[in-house]
Amino acid sequence: MNYRLTGMTALVTGSSRGIGRGIAQRLASEDATVVVTARSNTPVQSIRNGESQIIEGSLDETVDLIEKAGGRAIAIPADLEDAEQRSRLVEAVVKATGGIDILVNNAGFADYSSIEKMNLEMFDRTVEHYLRVPFLLSQAAIPHMRKAGAGWIVNIGSSTGLSPIRPFREYNKTSGDVIYASVKAALHRFSEGLAAEVQDDNIAVNVVGPSTAVRTPGAAALLPEGYEAEPVEYLAQTVLEMCTVPAAERTGLVAFSLHYPWSKEIPVMTLDGLEVLPRLEPPEWANPSIKPAGV
Repeated sequence: MNYRLTGMTALVTGSSRGIGRGIAQRLASEDATVVVTARSNTPVQSIRNGESQIIEGSLDETVDLIEKAGGRAIAIPADLEDAEQRSRLVEAVVKATGGIDILVNNAGFADYSSIEKMNLEMFDRTVEHYLRVPFLLSQAAIPHMRKAGAGWIVNIGSSTGLSPIRPFREYNKTSGDVIYASVKAALHRFSEGLAAEVQDDNIAVNVVGPSTAVRTPGAAALLPEGYEAEPVEYLAQTVLEMCTVPAAERTGLVAFSLHYPWSKEIPVMTLDGLEVLPRLEPPEWANPSIKPAGV
């Protein structure tokens, strides 16, 4: 097979389950060595709406899935809320694999609340996960990418980071996602600005977000009953597309996972890279501010 990522190392944060796991599997299917990271090797306890719950999925499971499919994966646990652990992560990746070519900033946490009722801890934690951590990991990875002569950074965005549809939908009135959405909007702008700063170093920086939402173990409780979620394979494929051409050809995009493959007529593969999935047109109810080929 003509693999697209042979010889490359990818670090995917938040890859014990859900979107991160799907991205890790897809990159591994193209012959990348994938370093997966999350808070621990085993399922973790999460606080959601002030209540403790166990979120299923683990790094060990992700590594096992990749290896059973013939890929290569290494688990390096790191709590990205811990300053010391996150400061060591990129160096640990380089030590384990010899370098870092691709960084996917996917890890996050979502606990929604109205502005009136949100406490400062929730506000700070949201900013920490979705802006500070991508900033710090990108800052650590760029020197290694520059030394290697190329690199790709993909930040996982969100259509909530775009302006809400008017007249306002009931979701916008009641979801409590304003701070989450605001930080995702900041992440989009951060990515576009960083793309400009490092383009001449042949480092591409792009954003990929779900066109609608992916029903992951962590997000399931936040999606309304009957919500038409999208398969993770379309997002994983879009991330792959952002990691395969030089920065001069593709950087600074904010792209969405149903719109981009549909508009570019890109085949979307299963996570093991062996089968082509049906073309999936973005639904009419998706945010109309999404540009088909990215912005």
